[in-house]
Amino acid sequence: MLKKIPLFGAMLFATGAIHAVDVYAAEVIESTNLVGFGSAKYPSNFTHFDYVNPEAPKGGQVTYAQVGTFDSFNRYASRGVSAAGADAIYDTLFVSSTDEIDSHYPLIAEKVRYADDFTWMEVDINPKARFHDGHSITAEDVAFTFEKFLKEGVAQYKVYYKDVKSVTAKSKLTARIDMIKPNREILFSLVQGMVVLPEHYWKDKNLSEPLSTPPLGSSAYKVASYKSGQSVTYSLVDDYWAKDLPVNIGRHNFETIKYDYYRDETVTLEAFKAGEYDIREENVAKFWATMYQGPNFDQGYILKEEIPHQIPQSMQAFVFNTESPYFQDARVREALTYAMDFEWMNKSLFYNQYKRTRSYFQNTEYEASGLPTADELKVLEPVKDKVPPRVFTEAYQPPVTDGSGRIRSQMRKALGLLKQSGWVLKNKVMSNVETGEPFAFELLIYSPTTERLAIPVQRNLKLMGIDMKIRTVDTTQYIKRLRDRDFDMVSHGYGANPYPNPNLLIAWNSNFIDSTYNTAGVKDPAIDYLTEKIAENQQDPEALLSYGRALDRVLQWNFFVIPQWHISQFRVASWDKFSRPSVRPKYALGKDTWWIDPVKAAKLPEKRR
Repeated sequence: MLKKIPLFGAMLFATGAIHAVDVYAAEVIESTNLVGFGSAKYPSNFTHFDYVNPEAPKGGQVTYAQVGTFDSFNRYASRGVSAAGADAIYDTLFVSSTDEIDSHYPLIAEKVRYADDFTWMEVDINPKARFHDGHSITAEDVAFTFEKFLKEGVAQYKVYYKDVKSVTAKSKLTARIDMIKPNREILFSLVQGMVVLPEHYWKDKNLSEPLSTPPLGSSAYKVASYKSGQSVTYSLVDDYWAKDLPVNIGRHNFETIKYDYYRDETVTLEAFKAGEYDIREENVAKFWATMYQGPNFDQGYILKEEIPHQIPQSMQAFVFNTESPYFQDARVREALTYAMDFEWMNKSLFYNQYKRTRSYFQNTEYEASGLPTADELKVLEPVKDKVPPRVFTEAYQPPVTDGSGRIRSQMRKALGLLKQSGWVLKNKVMSNVETGEPFAFELLIYSPTTERLAIPVQRNLKLMGIDMKIRTVDTTQYIKRLRDRDFDMVSHGYGANPYPNPNLLIAWNSNFIDSTYNTAGVKDPAIDYLTEKIAENQQDPEALLSYGRALDRVLQWNFFVIPQWHISQFRVASWDKFSRPSVRPKYALGKDTWWIDPVKAAKLPEKRR
């Protein structure tokens, strides 16, 4: 709920005269929620989210699986691999609902006040808020957290929040944010999802360094036990201060949550079927089609479900490092897109379960299709000479084949593009015209499953005389090389964008080039312009629609990635011991609202009850 508080001009006394000085031209808005886009669904007096069961019982253990290993409990470190769940041991000032795009409701915070010109904001802390050791969460902790991330956090944090002048403790329970430059989106984003670190724990530690032991937290769960690199178990905090807040009612229903680590996906799936863990969301089409069978399925112990959704989809792709000498030319990048025969792969490998991804706003109204509208042309006009000409003349579509596995026409187009960019086929080897150097690059991966999917692309590239070496490393090496941008190509991706928001700056703007989120290493003036305009126009839905679609077109026609595929349904298998609310959140599966049903659990083998 928003409430405007009128402020009168201050009175200034000088040289015996009284002058009325309009110090506060802006009105002050008080609110119990923060909405980045649209309007809030829930009123200030709501009791719980619609997608929970407020009477859900608490108890029992759920076990999940992870592939790889871990060597740290610090989610925010610049090196190392953090344990699964380590990002959830701290509560945030506000928490988002998963049936809205960008609405946040109070958790550590109680309410906020801010100027309607967005020059400042004050955040009132819930006086009951506590860390796990009983220490109160205060405004000093909020101020400390901001400075800690600014000095020792990832590089993009400092750049993203450059317009924040200061975060200070106005009183024990009121933190104040002052802006150098008014910016609603930056101000809101800072407060919406800000974790609060305990100053008394972190003041003598470096946030950029890994932690070998669990840090002090504040959320519903804390680390109960662990085996380094093998497993970690979280237990529900008995005296959790926020358990009765509206945002938590009906959630956090498992007494313990355990993550077990396995070396690869095949071993992980077999462990699930044998009853080693409880819930599995399947990402491999072949596994889903052929391997979810056996005695435990036949006896009804394991449920296999396909749950449709309309959730915006990420751009999963083979991503080019545009800083690599091989991929600086967009024509080369486009040529390599012809090596992916999606139609054949979907039929032969995926059992026709997938659709080709073509947009960075897949499954949203911001997806660019057809030719640009008049409004899109208008927003593109200032950078018209800096974007690929085909943005204005062609509708983008990834290459389409007949699914036979023969791609001669696609190869001809690819060879033509390569020739234009200085590569020629000599003795069946693609060679640089000037240097004679063969075209050979490396795809960096960490999963054997990804290798299986990359081999058909590798085979088609070989027919073009290009040698794509597939290099498999462990997850620790992969993350380090990704952070260092030490690769030619990775199978990675860009997160789903439900609407064009300021986070696109981190992913694409050249000011954030040192961020690992800019995976392709893009430095492009047109993309800088469009992402900055998106950040400036968050309160103008019509402008966002035009800028979002325009950005999508520019990204598509620059060929920064070879788009892969997506599926608009959850593929979920679970041991049949869970119940869940009748309503699923619109934008998530909602596992944090499930609970263990003792009647169902009693019917299972003892190991999985």
